[in-house]
Amino acid sequence: MSEQAKRPFDKPQPVWLAALPLLVLLAVFCAGALFTELGGTLVVVAILLAALVAGGIGFSRGIRWQQMEASAVAKFGDVFPVVLILLSIGGLIGSWMLCGTIPFFVWLGIYLIDPGYLYVSAFLAAALMSIFTGSSWASAGTIGVALMGLATVMDASLAITAGAVISGACFGDKMSPLSDSTNISAIAAQANLYEHIGHMVYTALPSFLLALLVFLLVPLSPTGAQNDAIAATAAMQALIEDAFAPAWWQLLPPALVILAITQKWPPVLGITYSTLLALILAVAFRPFSLDDAVMAYLHGFSVDMLPTAIQLKAQANEAFLQLVERGGLYSMVGTLVVIIAAFLLAGAMQASGGLNVLIQAMLKQVKGVFSLILSTMLSGVTLLSLTSHGGVTSLIVGNLYQQAYQAKRLAPVNLSRSIEDSVTLMDPVLPWTVSGLFMASTLGVATIDYMPWALFCWGGPLFSLMLAAFFSQTRAIRAARQIN
Repeated sequence: MSEQAKRPFDKPQPVWLAALPLLVLLAVFCAGALFTELGGTLVVVAILLAALVAGGIGFSRGIRWQQMEASAVAKFGDVFPVVLILLSIGGLIGSWMLCGTIPFFVWLGIYLIDPGYLYVSAFLAAALMSIFTGSSWASAGTIGVALMGLATVMDASLAITAGAVISGACFGDKMSPLSDSTNISAIAAQANLYEHIGHMVYTALPSFLLALLVFLLVPLSPTGAQNDAIAATAAMQALIEDAFAPAWWQLLPPALVILAITQKWPPVLGITYSTLLALILAVAFRPFSLDDAVMAYLHGFSVDMLPTAIQLKAQANEAFLQLVERGGLYSMVGTLVVIIAAFLLAGAMQASGGLNVLIQAMLKQVKGVFSLILSTMLSGVTLLSLTSHGGVTSLIVGNLYQQAYQAKRLAPVNLSRSIEDSVTLMDPVLPWTVSGLFMASTLGVATIDYMPWALFCWGGPLFSLMLAAFFSQTRAIRAARQIN
């Protein structure tokens, strides 16, 4: 090959060219949201088009398809064990639903609501449910709806109640191994799932305590409407009792997961054993067949599996349907497709050198651990603001910053925690994101109104930056240093 042919590839890639695939991603996403009705499919389309642009840049610089493909495969191979966890969690949710474990915690959460202290009760009930469902949306769409009805009847502040529900739901979503966002953040940073959850305690615990204290200090005085408010939740309680007959043995599957965590079993094994136990219990103690168990594992639970008399009641209760009809191995396929598309984009950008150019440009602004954490979080919030999709943002930010954290001798869990403290927690407080729109429409309160009361969401970034500021004096972070 002549020297002249080599020059296009040897010439340093300008930052604008390196950033072009990401600009295309944002442009396609924004244009698609305004002029199409593709919904969730738009995310995959935008990523694949951006990957195509990144591939074109690579070809123009002399990179072969095999090199870009190998880069993408290598990245996906590194996170394949975590992808297995993600898929297995879909089956776990379906099995826990069939067994009655998740409905049990919904039923228990409703009973734990103290009408005299609605706000703190809403915070704790939403947190408890979200931990065991792994979904802030499921928590807000079930117990959250009931709590908003309770607040309406009691003439309480809807903004504060919504903020409490969202704060609790985000805490559970962030700390649950069943959560999509938690798994994706671990995948993005190539961190161990359980180590990632454990490391988030450093910022999640003080944020939780701060929110708990504030909501505790804003009590709701009992009124004569309390009885009517309590009666508003009776339908959900009665339906859960009829459909799933809450019992102590439904706690055995989550107990097995806790045992797996404490004994440090491989995550996939712990999840699989809990899934099998839940399916066995459902068939042994409930009116479900082996066919129901297989279908719940693969496709998720359906009210059609319930006795006919209960089906009629269930189909008339939208909140109940939203709670129980979820899970299944195939429910994670959409998330898996997004992950594969994101790694195609990251692989093409890495092979063409664009990823390294962007990293170096950002690292020029990084002087220490604090500026690295701050840069990570600002990048996350900025990209989230433009894409409105937390999962895509987490994967992109994770791929962009992995090498920077390695250079600073920081373990991957520091990156995954920073992603959670920015992307996951800011998602429901931005009015134009998918999550922000869902919360506002589901709870019936405008994002701008509940935003100041989403205390846990604001506490994450605050305590994360404080932790970074005192890096040299903080043993917890120092202990997390490692060379990969």
